[in-house]
Amino acid sequence: MSRSDAEILWEVARLLARDAANVSRGPGERPALPPLLFLTDPDRTPRPWETAARLPPGAGVIFRHFGLPGAQETALRLRRITRDRGVLLLIGLDADMAEAVGADGLHLPERAVRRAADLRTAHPDWLITGAAHAAAAVGVPGLDALIVSPVFPAGGVSANRAALGMTAFRSLAASSSTPVCALGGIRASNARRLIGSGACGLAGVSAIQAAFAPA
Repeated sequence: MSRSDAEILWEVARLLARDAANVSRGPGERPALPPLLFLTDPDRTPRPWETAARLPPGAGVIFRHFGLPGAQETALRLRRITRDRGVLLLIGLDADMAEAVGADGLHLPERAVRRAADLRTAHPDWLITGAAHAAAAVGVPGLDALIVSPVFPAGGVSANRAALGMTAFRSLAASSSTPVCALGGIRASNARRLIGSGACGLAGVSAIQAAFAPA
């Protein structure tokens, strides 16, 4: 029997986390970085709670609402589901929302990663991740992980960015003292290429939704 995309993605994610276990544990009171992260997008994932409800325990959700109406209600719905599933919830950029819904942390877009140090001081128990598209973001203090994209040709907001490719991704991961999670164009068919790359996990939007959402 062939394995499902969900099984393959989760297996690879756990292998990456195991290989990078020395750098991907959350220090102090912070939770460990999930090996598999589902990033929401209002256009591509209009019902993110359906995917969140089927993620394996230990995975994570990054809720990116981009200021759309009803975001608070969706965040609360995701918080209830993720708590029941044993899945972490991070909020994109909006620290006030993260506090209000009792999220596990915050995800910062690349333009805002320099806020991480101040946020770490204010919220020592939060898991804080930051987006990176180039080596310039490596070494930013206060981050628990960088989510680097696009590794492979991708859609959405990364569609106009040239893919890093495996050689550049490996180089960036090797130069980073912060754990690096891979994002962009990752599917069950190519996820195994990340094994041995230095990635501590993988992230996705459409591919994770397709793999874990109900048929």
